[in-house]
Amino acid sequence: MTTKSINLVCFEKWMDPVGEDIINGADGIDLQMLSFANPEDGNWEALVAAHGYQLLPTYEIQEPFFPKKPLIDRCPNLLAFSVTGAGYDMIDVDACTEAGILVVNQTGANAVSVAQHVLGMMLVLSKQIVQGDRQMRRGPGDWGRWDFKGKELTGRTIGIIGLGNVGRQVAALTGGVFGMKVLAYDPYITDQDFKDRGAEAAGFDDIFRQSDFVSVNCPLTEETANMIGDAQYRMMKPTAYFITTARGGIQDEAALARVLSEDLIAGAGVDVFNPEPPPADHPLMAFDNVIISPHVAGITDDCLYNMAEYAAHQWLAIFKGERPPRLINPEAWPKYRDRFKAIIGHAAEE
Repeated sequence: MTTKSINLVCFEKWMDPVGEDIINGADGIDLQMLSFANPEDGNWEALVAAHGYQLLPTYEIQEPFFPKKPLIDRCPNLLAFSVTGAGYDMIDVDACTEAGILVVNQTGANAVSVAQHVLGMMLVLSKQIVQGDRQMRRGPGDWGRWDFKGKELTGRTIGIIGLGNVGRQVAALTGGVFGMKVLAYDPYITDQDFKDRGAEAAGFDDIFRQSDFVSVNCPLTEETANMIGDAQYRMMKPTAYFITTARGGIQDEAALARVLSEDLIAGAGVDVFNPEPPPADHPLMAFDNVIISPHVAGITDDCLYNMAEYAAHQWLAIFKGERPPRLINPEAWPKYRDRFKAIIGHAAEE
């Protein structure tokens, strides 16, 4: 029987074993790895006693264990939810704040991997690599290599929606390596931030009108849900490409398929859908000038290690009573401090 007093639960596995290694090497924390295949009563028993819940990615969590109000109401000892990566749209943040529960993410851990995925899509699309590959697999016919003439990235314009951790990496790669003009839309940063991150501030519509590539790198929130639709796609140049590695639900997939069918844009790279995985007959699957990937922009050995390490060290800080470095709902801190002292037995920092 364990003598550890702080309970942390996680379903199935951490993204990389380093997370478990760090937690298991710390004193006073009992890490319980649960499985959705286990009896539900046993899982609930562990969650009711848990002080922390390390979450799986959105589409890997199973009912009834989503971080929503019913679970919050049932788990009186819960102090914090931690998401795998940057996105936290699966969490009822308002309910957490009201209950004095912290929500933390691992923003920044996946930035380089996702930015490199964006760049990979840009290169493959602009050089028509995927179109040529597909045609070669169909065999000889009424086509030639001149049908797959590409374009360089050099000197062209990229428009980035969301100049946070991923967006700034995209700006650095495209502006620094390829000499692209970098425009960005982000209403939450300062003029100096744009300058420091290597981008020129632009209006939301201007991103679509002026860019040769539009890259979506913002989180899914109430504000950004369904933010990009038919009107925005129709503003784009006929030679422009739309790329998203952010979250499904930000862009209208049906509208994107319509503008592609009308040859109004040159192509698209789509890593995220709503829901996931998309059905095999999804309309975007029909286009040779569309690259589809299964939400894997951040799935690299490097990124998975970083996310697990970030999460584990943040849990150590939380359980010591320290203010975590990637806190999503700082409004919860005052009530959280009272709960932390009552549940854990010593005060959290001011």
